[in-house]
Amino acid sequence: MEKIKVLVTDDQEDLAREICAILETDEALQVVGIALDGFQALECLAKTPADVVLLDIRMPNMNGVVATQRIKAQYPDTKVLILTTFDDSDYILNAINHGASGYLLKDISSSALIDAVKNAHQGDTILPAKIARQIANAAKTVAADREIKLKRAFGMSDREIEIALMVYEGFTNRQISSALQLTEGTTRNYISAIYVKTNSENRQGAITAIRSVL
Repeated sequence: MEKIKVLVTDDQEDLAREICAILETDEALQVVGIALDGFQALECLAKTPADVVLLDIRMPNMNGVVATQRIKAQYPDTKVLILTTFDDSDYILNAINHGASGYLLKDISSSALIDAVKNAHQGDTILPAKIARQIANAAKTVAADREIKLKRAFGMSDREIEIALMVYEGFTNRQISSALQLTEGTTRNYISAIYVKTNSENRQGAITAIRSVL
């Protein structure tokens, strides 16, 4: 069976070597290199493809968020697992949006680390409970902040805010209607009201107005 190729990226070289030593105890895994920042990770991938990249989120020169974005753009089939500490929720949320397959706390056990790499390679999302709670809490804070901004700027109702944010995120009228269990006519009426309140003539104008206050 072909081994899972892993690239380890961490600016703490001693820690990177410890991680490599752990991974190499499993016959299904093959460490193909160590990188000390995002730039080196991209250079390594250009020379030696990897199935999974273990990526520290806080690094000099190019942090894990930017590196994740670059890696997924150039190597979409490569899985990226973020190595993080407990207080990195802002970084984590950004990395999610750029295609990271999951997140590992740096105090993870050896067996859990090996399992996480294998599971990520199979397409699973790796999300420890501690980090899941952080992300949920941070997402609630972000959502609440956006709602307040829209209400202050345009005087929208709660339902109008909900639909305005879905329009902003690119949902079609049909998708909005299905998600909120509304008729398409009702959805169109809400969107017309959003156009009026944002002083817009069309969908793109509304999106531009919403973006300006978020």
